[in-house]
Amino acid sequence: MRNIKWIASVALCALSFIACANGNDSESPTLQPDPQPEVTAFAKGADISWVTEQEKMGVTFKNSSDVVTDCFVLMKEIGMNAIRLRVWVDPVGGWCAKEDVVEKAVRAKDAGMEVMIDFHYSDLWADPGRQTIPASWKDLSLAQLNSAIANHTTEVLNAVKAQGVVPMWVQVGNETRNGMLWPEGQLWTNEGSLNHWNQYVQMSNAGYDAAKAVFPDAIVIVHIDNGWEDNDWWFKDFKAAGGKWDMIGLSHYPQTHDSKSWSEMNTLCLNHIKMLGQTYKTPVMVCEIGTKQINETLAAQVMNDFMTKVKAIDQCAGVFYWEPQVYGSWKPEIYEEWGWGSYDMGAFTNGGKPSSVLNAFK
Repeated sequence: MRNIKWIASVALCALSFIACANGNDSESPTLQPDPQPEVTAFAKGADISWVTEQEKMGVTFKNSSDVVTDCFVLMKEIGMNAIRLRVWVDPVGGWCAKEDVVEKAVRAKDAGMEVMIDFHYSDLWADPGRQTIPASWKDLSLAQLNSAIANHTTEVLNAVKAQGVVPMWVQVGNETRNGMLWPEGQLWTNEGSLNHWNQYVQMSNAGYDAAKAVFPDAIVIVHIDNGWEDNDWWFKDFKAAGGKWDMIGLSHYPQTHDSKSWSEMNTLCLNHIKMLGQTYKTPVMVCEIGTKQINETLAAQVMNDFMTKVKAIDQCAGVFYWEPQVYGSWKPEIYEEWGWGSYDMGAFTNGGKPSSVLNAFK
């Protein structure tokens, strides 16, 4: 696994060498390279996978001067240096399918941002409550599912690669606390354990190996939810079953617990980031975070508290806000099944500008 800080140092030295070489050669033409990703040891990013669908529906984004601005450029202006993009296998409408992901990955690169590719291995959302096998994979055996995962991972990453995008991170599965591709890769049900660790690990490793075959230097992430919980047991079992990873990924939504305060949730998550990093000698990424937009002042306090403290933890590789560009009541049907009405943890004002929540990324 590559060490992020070491790579940052090497990249800076390389850029300095190139600049000096060009500057010492008076005959060399003036080059206009593509914007380069900001070299950093701490990722400050956002998952803005909804952005192309929003744009298609006429949603616009504005900077602090009320100027309509490309969302990727705006993320950079906010202070972010990375973009996370989810991948679905065969989604309705094509949103987050391969072609849509490639388009967004190129836009992120052109804006000078690092890229994380997040494979859900499903046709729609994959999370602790559902890990639905893609429709075209539903009759496959375990061995065939492993091949399908590898082929899908390879196909998407090669498409990204063909457009000159080199992802810094590849996430194999999304919030896979309870495995993926149910029931074959499911770890337990409400009735008890299914003891499918071997099956799930085969699936996860198929994604890992495929990602490394296309991008050997990519940092492969295994991602679970609830960073506030003590997840040591999970990674212990995953490792014992032969699971491979380069980086641990966690989700953290500090205002969603019924009885714990946001400050307690933040403290628990911070403690567990440090513990997991020290135990497994691998960095930890907060792949998702979100705060309640109904009270912007409070949300900004929650976010600033977490960001200030997490940046002081050596084991943390960075933080990605989940869909900050959502505002108003866009696509309420997405969360109707959970009774939310609409996604309520965006970080933009109803006027389409970044809210004070995102000041934590500056």
